Amino acid sequence: MNDNASETIKGWFAGRLPAAWFVEPVEITGDQEEILVLGRLADVELLEAGSEAVVAARGARIDRFREETREERMQIASEAQQRFRRRVSWGAACGDQTTLFTTSSVPVMTRLRISERGVLDTLVAAGVARSRSEALAWCVRLVGKHQADWIKDLRDAFAAVEKVRAEGPSEA
Repeated sequence: MNDNASETIKGWFAGRLPAAWFVEPVEITGDQEEILVLGRLADVELLEAGSEAVVAARGARIDRFREETREERMQIASEAQQRFRRRVSWGAACGDQTTLFTTSSVPVMTRLRISERGVLDTLVAAGVARSRSEALAWCVRLVGKHQADWIKDLRDAFAAVEKVRAEGPSEA
């Protein structure tokens, strides 16, 4: 999302979401097809609980939020989709657990050389993925995970370039 669209979308959701849903402002990310709204729920209060109890309690809190807010989230998503012309996906975090409820899987066309296709075919043959498409998604997730700082720096640099372009001379 470009900065202006991003700020508009963030502002709209900040004003539209019920204040009681989340304990901090929602995290809004997106691209040209999808807006992802991720909110943080109040953490569970378990004294002297084992890690399995905490994991179960956090998962249950996220599940309860998902069920109790379903109708209103669908209404908000419908309004946002009409306004911003993008699908809206939802997620919730509680403690260190995050669950995404509804996310889009968007087909992307790519051209790969035989050696690159060979990598995907190896992942399929090894059972890491069921298809080339799934193998490619696995590769993208792996790069995103291991190169997160570099990807962030790249995005920040791109945002700076976009800002400079926007401040440049206008076409007359």
